[in-house]
Amino acid sequence: MKNILIASTSTLHGGSYLEYLLPTLQEHFKNCKNLLFIPYARPGGISHDEYTQKAAQVFSSIGIDVRGIHEFENPQDAVKNAEGIFTGGGNTFLLVTQLYKNNVMQLLSETVKNGTPYLGSSAGSNICGLSMQTTNDMPIIYPPSFQTLGLIPFNINPHYLDADLQSKHMGETRETRIKEFHAFNAIPVLGLREGSWLEVKGDKITLKGNLSARLFTQNKEPQELAPESDLSDLK
Repeated sequence: MKNILIASTSTLHGGSYLEYLLPTLQEHFKNCKNLLFIPYARPGGISHDEYTQKAAQVFSSIGIDVRGIHEFENPQDAVKNAEGIFTGGGNTFLLVTQLYKNNVMQLLSETVKNGTPYLGSSAGSNICGLSMQTTNDMPIIYPPSFQTLGLIPFNINPHYLDADLQSKHMGETRETRIKEFHAFNAIPVLGLREGSWLEVKGDKITLKGNLSARLFTQNKEPQELAPESDLSDLK
């Protein structure tokens, strides 16, 4: 049975890394003594070791040891044997490229679908959808495919921002970009605001946190979904 948390962000303004999610993570990974961290997205270009250490500091506070996937001689074995898995944020193009390069994209999908507890934040959440095409990131590297884990039957747009009506900025809004995606793709897109996350238990998908999420479907007006909304039937 799938056991997944898909978080819009790792850090809320004024808070520390994963602080707002920590009680939820303690329950989510309650049967794990060890956690496999996937640091491939490398925010700001930090090293895999630095990123892994950042995650390790947080999880040590709830009694969980963390090792980075890059520390293993065989990344496929690391995924297969993981008690729990966390994919951190950063650049989605880089993350997806590295997952394919190390031949773990399909394996990671199968492993999580078979019940290994998974946490994704930001880029690590982007890859939970059917494709990475609704990421906010710059295409700094060219992945072999845009297809991702397919853990949920729609796409995520993390860090979703509403248009600021007081701003004089005349560039594209996030909503405009998602509508551009829907000019060529029928996949629903969930705009997940910071502080919100999805809880996936088996086939049930529930919006968590205190904020609504914005759902975009092709040829329809966007819809606001309240916390605790059930998205299980969204396709």
